[in-house]
Order: sequence, then C-alpha cells, then structure tokens
Amino acid sequence: MPRNNDEDTIRILVSTDNHVGFEERDPIRKDDSWRTFDEIMQIAKKQDVDMVLLGGDLFHENKPSRKAMYQVMRSLRKNCLGMRPCELEFLSDAAEVFEGAFTHVNYQDPDINISIPVFSIHGNHDDPSGDGHYCSLDLLQVAGLVNYFGRVPEADNIHVKPILLQKGRTKLALYGLSNVRDERMHRTFRDNKVRFYRPNQQKQDFFNLMALHQNHYAHTPTSYVSENVLPDFMDLVIWGHEHECLIDPQRNPETGFHVMQPGSSVATSLVPGEAVTKQVAILNVTGKKFEVEKIPLRTVRPFVTREVVLATDKRFKGLEHKPDNRQDITKRLMIIVEEMIEEARENWLSIHGDEEMGDDDQPPLPLIRLKVEYTAPEGAKFEVENPQRFSNRFAGKVANQNDVVYFYRKKTAATRRVNADTSLPESVAEALEGVDTVKVDTLVNEFFAQQSLKILPQAPFGDAVNQFVSKDDKHAVEMFVMDSLSTQVKGLLQLDDEKITEGLDTHIEDFRRVMEKSFVSGQRKQAQRKRRFKERPDGWDSDLDGHWTAQPEAMEEVPSSPEPRAASGRGRRAAPTSGVAFSEDEEGLFVSQLPPPKEPPKRATASRTTATKKAAPAKKAAPAKKAAAPKKAPARGRKKANPFSDSDNEEEDVIMEDDDDDEVAPPPPPPKSTRPTRGAATKTRQTTLNFSQSQKKPSQKAVEISDDEISEDDAFESMPASRTRRR
Repeated sequence: MPRNNDEDTIRILVSTDNHVGFEERDPIRKDDSWRTFDEIMQIAKKQDVDMVLLGGDLFHENKPSRKAMYQVMRSLRKNCLGMRPCELEFLSDAAEVFEGAFTHVNYQDPDINISIPVFSIHGNHDDPSGDGHYCSLDLLQVAGLVNYFGRVPEADNIHVKPILLQKGRTKLALYGLSNVRDERMHRTFRDNKVRFYRPNQQKQDFFNLMALHQNHYAHTPTSYVSENVLPDFMDLVIWGHEHECLIDPQRNPETGFHVMQPGSSVATSLVPGEAVTKQVAILNVTGKKFEVEKIPLRTVRPFVTREVVLATDKRFKGLEHKPDNRQDITKRLMIIVEEMIEEARENWLSIHGDEEMGDDDQPPLPLIRLKVEYTAPEGAKFEVENPQRFSNRFAGKVANQNDVVYFYRKKTAATRRVNADTSLPESVAEALEGVDTVKVDTLVNEFFAQQSLKILPQAPFGDAVNQFVSKDDKHAVEMFVMDSLSTQVKGLLQLDDEKITEGLDTHIEDFRRVMEKSFVSGQRKQAQRKRRFKERPDGWDSDLDGHWTAQPEAMEEVPSSPEPRAASGRGRRAAPTSGVAFSEDEEGLFVSQLPPPKEPPKRATASRTTATKKAAPAKKAAPAKKAAAPKKAPARGRKKANPFSDSDNEEEDVIMEDDDDDEVAPPPPPPKSTRPTRGAATKTRQTTLNFSQSQKKPSQKAVEISDDEISEDDAFESMPASRTRRR
C-alpha cells in the first residue's frame, strides 16, 4: 500500500511478542522466529512507516543466544537505517524517559542515520536481571538500534512518563509500562502507587497511546491487570503478553479507550489461541482519531488444532465395547491428522495464492495438535497408543513430530484417591495432569499451601525457586536459606533470658512473619543479592575438592558501612515491640549494636582489659534492679570482666562484638612455639611479643650479623611494628 501523504498522519507499525530464539535448537523450527521478525521489519520499510512500536518479549530468553541477537541486529540495521530523515519531532526530555548510556532518541544521534525509529518495552521473557539490572534491549539501545523505554526501577512505586512526539499538527504521547510480576503489579495498582504524567501544555491535543505487557485475563484473582485500573484519558492501549491475535481494537465502555491485542508472531505453545492467523497492524494517527490496517504475516508456519471426544464422536461409535480396540482407534485418529495436515496446506496457500511459487517456496511442514479425550462410559474402555509412538508416525509430514497428539481423561474420584497417596498435594498433581505447561510460581504456591513452614518464609522461598528455575540462578536457593537462617539466629540471640525460657516457637514464628511481610512489601527483594564469591584459595584442587563456587564457605556478604546502621539500630532499639527489634531497611533486621560511642575503637581492639575497665563506670549508674546482670557474664560470654551496659539488648550485642575481636585480634600460637627451635636467642620477653610473618624474616637476618655490630637486645626490639599492626 502506498504511504499516506498526509503530513499530519503518524504511521506506526505495531507488533508484540516476537520471541526471537524460540526453538532455535529444533532442526525444523529453529529459524521460524527470526524469519518472521525480519518480515515485520521489511513490512515497516515497504510501508514507509514513521516508527515501529514493540510491546515486549522481543527475545524468547532472558539471555538470548548469539544467533538470536545477530539476527535481530541484522534485521534492524537492514530495514531501519537509511538516508531518509525521520519526520517525528521529539518534544519531551530524553533524560527522563531514557535511562541508558545515551540520553537522547536514536534518530537524533548525529553519528547514526535512523530512518525508522523502533520504540520497545521489555516483557517477562527479556526482563532485566543480574548485576547492573541490564537486559537485551539495553544492548540494542547502546548500539543505537532501539529506543528502550518504560523501565520500572521500583516495582512498588511506578512513575509512567510519556514520550512526546509531533508530526505536523498531530501530537502523540507514548506511554510505556514494562512487565512486572502480575501479583506485584496488581498490588501496586491497588495501593495507588502507579502515577501517570501528562504534558503541562495542550494536554487535550495529544493522542495518548500506551503499551504494556501483562496478563490481560484473570487467571487468578490477582495475577492480571484490569483494564479499568488504567487512566481513562488514554485513547488506545496496545496489550502485549497475550499470544492470541485480537488485533481489531475493542472499546471499553467504562473507561472509553480502545484496546488492541496484536498477539505473538510465532506460536510458542500448541493451544487454540496460537492457531489464529498471525498479523501485525499499521496504526494511522491523525489528530485525535486513528485507523488500523491489518497485515497477515506470510512466513508464519501453518498451525491447525482440533479436539476429539471419543465417547461422543460418531467416527468412534461402538469401539468402547470392542475388546482390543487400540488398533482401530489409532487408524481413525490417523485419518483425522491427515485431514488436519491438508487443512494447514490450504490455509497457507490461501495467504500465498497471488504469488508464483518456485521449488523453494513449497508450504512448510505444519504444526498439528490433536487433543483426544478417551474417557469411556462405565463398563467400557478405550485403549490408546503411546502418544510419542503415534506422533512419530508423521515424521516428515509435520514440524512437531514428537507431540502431535495429546491424550487425556476426565478426572474421577478414583484418580484423586491415587493422587492423595502420592507425595505431591492433590492440587499440584491435578495441575500437572490438566495442562501442558505449569508455571513454577503456581507449583510452589500450591505445594506450600499444603505444608506448614516454621522457620523459612514462604514467599521468599517461592521467589528463590523461581529464580533458580526461570533465571538459571544456581545459588538462589542456597543464598535464600543462608540469609533466612542467619536472620533468624541474629534475632534469637537478641532475646532476653525470660523470653528464652518461655519458648522459642512463638519468637521463631514472629521472625518468619516479619520476613514474609518485608518481602511482600519489597524490602527484602534485593537483600538476598548482597553476597558475592570469595577468591579461590591458592591450594584448592577442583578435581579433588570440587568446584569452589559450589562450596557453602565460598560465599561472603558484601561489606557495608556499619556505623550508620549501628546508629540507626540504637534508635530503633529504644522502643522494641514484643521483645524483637526490627528495622525498615533491607539489611537492618537484627543488626548487632556497637559499644557506646564514648569508647574509642582503637583502645577497645588493642586491649580487652582496658575496654572492660572503661565500661565499669557506666555500670555503676545502672538501676538497682539491673545489679544481678553481671553475674551472668561468665556463663554466657565467658569473659573475665563485665562488658555489659544498661539494657539487656545492648549487653548481648557487646558480647557478640567481643567474640569477633577474639577471633581476629590474637595471632596464631604456632609461630611463637616454633621460634626458639630455629637457633635464635631465647629470651623470656621474646615469648610475650606478637610477631607477624613479615617480622620474622628481619629478625633472622639480624641474628646473622656479628655481635660487634648489633646486640641481642636490639635484635628483638621491633615494638613499633607490632603497634602499627594493632592500629
């Protein structure tokens, strides 16, 4: 179609869920996803659109392969770069809407000639993760090929600012909301934590277009975003994430805006919603009005799906009472599959009917899915063949030769009794039988709903399992367990003796409930990531000792400044609730208190006797009812002096800090015992000094010098070095 020459019309090609890289290891379907994406970019160039809008899930994997990234960059460079200038005028502040390495839109870069700019949000498959919180779209933006917008830095406090564009007299406000986990997004909208911004001037003249990537339908009460929570000043909403192509805009009678669901460009699951004809749309915006042009995609592999119920289908009537009816059922099902293959061929020819096909333009192998319910009436039986063996009969005729047929039966009371005897809960077993693919979050939540966790919090546990499976984070569960247990132990160590004697179950439950609440509110989401690997020891042998990264002691906490945390912790300890002191920040839970600030840290670490003596005057000012506290010091802390202060919480905190000093301050005893055996002069004062390894070598050289040049007393007087070490 020739381009609309109206100078006031903005032409936008709209596409979502391209999933480049899907099934790239399959010998037949490996090139389907990127070929269709390349066709979409070619359509944008042929139709001479002003811009391309992608609604998330450009890549199928969070870490796309080199081939997938190469094909996307190749297609974008071939079709979006050129000498034709972009006619869109950029009106908004790029630093507010783009947060990448370059705070400007790519077609205004003087070093790159962009003729068709591409604007994209991220989906749930290509979302940011890891160090730096980068995703694949950040790489494309740095390369100057894509304008990545709609970032969500804080999932519990979302600010949506528009990209303001203008062509002639038409003004466009483009809003983007990238994917957030549906339950959290639902809660954020419920708590009114999503804020939309509008232009300061002439806001009524802008056509408001929004792209988001969330569940459109209520799979569960909280795992979707309702259309009614979106602002009613929107004119059109492009809805990503749903793969069924419903490209005709539907008007919402309550909000007044229209909703368009382009669907995916490649079938990623064998369900009826994916069998609908795949299309893209060209949106023509003129003033406050818009029109949609639908363009079917020609490179999509044909897909046909059907469902057969053997008990009611006339083609299988009477077979349920026939003994050994497996062969007859298989033959009749094969006839149905052959009919589906022919139907797929006709559908493909109907789209390519106007073209002259050569030898290389033959219809591709189709995707075929036949669902068969073989539940038989009482007293009868349907015998079906192994689905793998049945599907392999069509090798060379279909693209999915391993899962052509799917056999299932209606659930009965007998099957539920069998499920009750297994180790899995009933709901989890039903989910595994009833659907082709099950989400990890659903399985974990269903499983934990049947269990009773006493120590580990449920929500962070489920998130750790999801990170382990979905994001390939090998240490997610290990880090979660270490973090949760250390938090519990620190909290229990801060309890008073009276509360310990009452029982620990209630306090453990309180700690678990607080960690659960802090995770739901988003405070402990990042706390699980504040660990890193230690350097591998020099003598570590991976063949004998195993991989260093797989060892529990290989992890360490990232160092942070303890002084501000201690100061804030003392403020929070002033008014504890139920004997447990909690903080609002991520790492502030159960933080040990430092000694009173009047004591300088240098003297406290240099000599423990000095620190105890200085703590004695503060003890005299304690009330009379606290006088019995020092008697417990030797039993709990094994200290000769009393390091405790006024409150019970501070007493335990000082004990914990002194224990750390005992582990770090004294040097190891073996160097002192081995010193006299090496021929050096043995004096009484030598055994009382603490020499490091670096100090031993100079002392040995001093002994080798003649007696005329240096005396024995001078050879061992290296006290300044030891004082420097204490500092």
